[in-house]
Amino acid sequence: MLKHLFQPLLDWYQNALESGGYFVVGLLMTMESSVLPLPSESIIPLAASWSHSGKIPIGIPGIVLAGALGSWLGATIVYWLARLAGRPLLMRYGRYLLITPEKIERGERWSAHYGAAGVFVARLLPGARQLVGIPAGIARMNYLTFSLFTLLGAAIWCSVLCWLGIKIGTDISKGEMHRVMFCVGGTALALGWLYYFFVHRHMAKKPEIGRRE
Repeated sequence: MLKHLFQPLLDWYQNALESGGYFVVGLLMTMESSVLPLPSESIIPLAASWSHSGKIPIGIPGIVLAGALGSWLGATIVYWLARLAGRPLLMRYGRYLLITPEKIERGERWSAHYGAAGVFVARLLPGARQLVGIPAGIARMNYLTFSLFTLLGAAIWCSVLCWLGIKIGTDISKGEMHRVMFCVGGTALALGWLYYFFVHRHMAKKPEIGRRE
């Protein structure tokens, strides 16, 4: 049922990768790292699986590079938007760009807790990747530092997603569904634990100033 539901979308994506190659990967990851709710988990693993099986004419290293550069470009857009607009303007009008006051405050709590290294950690965690550029831009973090941590974290994240895509694709071709479920389930549990430990516990806390008030 689900296969038939998503098959047209999968066919479109495969055709786009065949014709557009790395540019398509980079473009989609740019969108993922900006304010659009497009998960990287639905972009990189499929491309890696099809690349590994020879269905598309692009290589795994190129997918990692295109994904990392796309992530950096999307994060850069958010960074400069936040830096040029400033906090008051974003708090007032950011919701029209899907940047709500809640997202801004969550990103600021994350940045205040982890500092510049939080940019790197955020690239590896769901729920934080799209937010970290906002407080970095508002605080006018050094752009080269922001870019370096973004590229490094994004490259690692894309590499992990490529490995997962190859693993799942290989297992499906062999019919070993229990191994597929083990990989997906284990990855989901690990990401869930990282999200709770690094993101939820700290980003859900109210600022100290707000508590005194």
